[in-house]
Amino acid sequence: MHFRPLHDRVVVRRIEALEKTAGGIIIPDTAKEKPQEGEVVAVGPGARDDAGALIPLDLKPGDRVLFGKWSGTEVKIAGEDLLIMKESDILGVIETAASFKKAA
Repeated sequence: MHFRPLHDRVVVRRIEALEKTAGGIIIPDTAKEKPQEGEVVAVGPGARDDAGALIPLDLKPGDRVLFGKWSGTEVKIAGEDLLIMKESDILGVIETAASFKKAA
């Protein structure tokens, strides 16, 4: 099954947090908060401005992003738990050191 979001919506897969603290303490599932980091799975074509022109999204599949704690709508697609949210709910893209070197 393939899901294509509409307008300026984005499908995100949560990236699970580590199960241990830096000191080696194991955190049980009941004490863990839901991660606020994820990977973009699919993006819509973009929103339309007042004149009807398409404004494409800045995100692409594969981007690692941070989003607000209560952002998005949780859905299950093809047995996988995903989030659908508007691009404006995403706080930013996490870039690696390698991507900084390419841009310079």
